Amino acid sequence: MEMNWLALLVAAIVPMVTGAIWYNQRVFGNAWMKATGVTRETPGASMPVTFGLSFFFSFLLAMALQSIVIHQLSVYSVLMNEPGIQDPNSEIGKWIADFMGKYGNNFRTFKHGALHGTIAGIFIALPILGVNALFERKGARYILINAGYWTVTLALMGGVICGWK
Repeated sequence: MEMNWLALLVAAIVPMVTGAIWYNQRVFGNAWMKATGVTRETPGASMPVTFGLSFFFSFLLAMALQSIVIHQLSVYSVLMNEPGIQDPNSEIGKWIADFMGKYGNNFRTFKHGALHGTIAGIFIALPILGVNALFERKGARYILINAGYWTVTLALMGGVICGWK
């Protein structure tokens, strides 16, 4: 199974698109600014740097997320040290080709990826954001707005990565 670089690049754009909607003033933008203490007048970093680094971090996230949403990758993880794994003509290479031929598309849908992205949002993003927020003395509103954003974003990213074969 080869890495789908295009799916990962598109998935890395998802956080910016979702963020433009989620943190819009008409959605959660005003509540987020109040919860963070950020105002329109608060000086910020260079927007090209901010968006560039955001895309880079989102791409890293997409790469990690693929192992959560594409179950077939676990086969490679389990067999990675087997001799001949890189040789399609070896016994293990033929076995993997046969396995992927039979099962390579199982659970490879947008819906399934979105499910696992949602699970990652709840069981990975929420706890990380929650712990940070507690020590930053941020309230429940801050946690819910940001964890909600990441749960929706990870669901969409997972859907793109898993469903794009």
